[in-house]
Amino acid sequence: MESEGKMIAINGEIPAAINRVHDVLLEPVSASRLNAFHSCRLKFYFRYILKLRKPVGAALHVGKSVHAALQEWSKRRWHSKPSECEDLRAGFTDHWISLQAEDPVDFEPGEESVEQSKAWGLVEMYLRDTPIPSAEKPLAVEVAVDTDLASHGLPVLRGVIDLIRPGGKIVDFKTTATTPNESQAEHRNQLQLTAYALLYREATGEKESGFELHHLVKTKTPKLVITTHQPVDHRQESKLFRSIESYVDGVEREDWVASPGLQCVACEFFHECKGGAL
Repeated sequence: MESEGKMIAINGEIPAAINRVHDVLLEPVSASRLNAFHSCRLKFYFRYILKLRKPVGAALHVGKSVHAALQEWSKRRWHSKPSECEDLRAGFTDHWISLQAEDPVDFEPGEESVEQSKAWGLVEMYLRDTPIPSAEKPLAVEVAVDTDLASHGLPVLRGVIDLIRPGGKIVDFKTTATTPNESQAEHRNQLQLTAYALLYREATGEKESGFELHHLVKTKTPKLVITTHQPVDHRQESKLFRSIESYVDGVEREDWVASPGLQCVACEFFHECKGGAL
C-alpha cells in the first residue's frame, strides 16, 4: 500500500478514484457488506471503495429476477390481488429486462434464453410447492429497516427483509445450485439472520418467532428446500457485533488484504486482483 490514502496499484497504476474510506465508515452497514468484507477485503475495496462496475453474471441475474417475481407474488397477496403463475408471467419478463438495464449481464452467446427459461421454471416450481397458502396475507413485504447501534459504539445497521409471515416468522428467498442442509444454511447465513432479528425487533418492539430460508435449488429438476431456524440468541448477537467491530477496524486501517481461494473463479474482480500490487 501507498501512504496517501493507501490506494492499491492496479497493473502498476494508482487509480484516480477518490479515497472513499471516510464516507464508507459513515454509511450504514448491512449483512451483505459484512460478508463481502470478511470473505475478501480486496474484493470489498474494489466494490465499495473504488466502486468498480462489472457486468453481472448469469447466475446472479437469475437470482435477482426470481427474487423480483417472488416479491411481486408477496405484494399481490398483501393487496389481495390474483397471485397465480399467469398473473406473474408478464411482470417476470419486465423485471428480466429492467434488471439488465440497471446492471448489464455478461451472457454467453445463446445463453440468455436458456437462463430466462430456467429462472421462470424456478418461479413456477416455487408457486407449486410453497407451503405458504395463497390466501395468507403477509405482515410485511420487502421492508427496509435501520437500527442505530451507537450504544454499542457501532454504525447504523440496515437491511431489507424479503417477507414477514403472520406470527413474526421471517422469510428469506435464496437461489442456489446445491442442496443445503439445515446446519450449513444456518452457519452460512448467521450474520444475515441475526441482523434481520435485530431489525425486526427495532421495527416492531417484539421478538421474531423464527426464520425460514426458502432455497430454490437449480438442479436439473428444480426443487424447494426450506430450512427453519430458531430466534436469535445473545451469543449470535455478540458474534454480529464482533463482526461489525472487525469490519470498522479493518476499514479504518484500510486493510485490503486479498483472500485467494476457490471463490476467485467466480469473482468479477479476478483480473484487477491478479494484476494489482499491494
